[in-house]
Amino acid sequence: MHRIGGIAGVCLILCAFVLSCSKPGYKPPAPGVPPVTGLKSQRPYQIKGIWYYPLSKADGFVEEGIASWYGADFHGKRTACGEPYDMWALTAAHKTLPLGTYVKVTNLQNQKSIILRVNDRGPFVAGRVIDLSCKSAQELGSYGRGTAPVRVEAVQVASEFKVGQDTFWKVDPPPSFRYGSFAVQIGAFRDQGNATRLRDKMAAAKVEARVAQGLDKGATIYRVQVGNYSDLMAAKQEVDRFKSGGFPDAFVLSVEGN
Repeated sequence: MHRIGGIAGVCLILCAFVLSCSKPGYKPPAPGVPPVTGLKSQRPYQIKGIWYYPLSKADGFVEEGIASWYGADFHGKRTACGEPYDMWALTAAHKTLPLGTYVKVTNLQNQKSIILRVNDRGPFVAGRVIDLSCKSAQELGSYGRGTAPVRVEAVQVASEFKVGQDTFWKVDPPPSFRYGSFAVQIGAFRDQGNATRLRDKMAAAKVEARVAQGLDKGATIYRVQVGNYSDLMAAKQEVDRFKSGGFPDAFVLSVEGN
């Protein structure tokens, strides 16, 4: 699904004039509700020729990058989890987090933070890590600019409290799953030969690589994975290296279950 970022032309006009941010009956989500499991959209999916592999768990997930937002053009349309998109709800789209995950999103320019529920997929624009609802962008102070640098953290329990006119969130993060068995996926192919050639190219550069075979909608796919890391942070550092080296969609995955 195409997403909108920046000062979003028609979307911005519609947001300002068709709908009001003081929508009657608006209620924030209830943080702390566990993610919904077993959704069909947890399966691997392809957008513009690129394969994405949703994580099985969000435990310990933290990333930084650019947030954009999407609004009236998608209001009322079906999200990846099946519910209608509500531009006035505190929700967001993410490429790989399990649908239903609650995340704390912090605007690194003004340090404002809010709790959001991931209910959609995106943004499918290079360099962007999360797509905010219109209301979420307004709450974070990124609505006018269209984008903002953010930190995204999966949360387990969150509670709201107020000090004067200000609202704050007390967040208890999930238990750390930093140590385990991790790899970095740099490509996925229908053609086994393409996967083998990429693996051999990595091996020639003295990078440990392998091809993992899997299924998607009954069709065989070949995933090229590199490295064997026991520390999640070390694996994430390698992701940055691969992204800057020509693999913009590289990501960390747990070796178990792949």
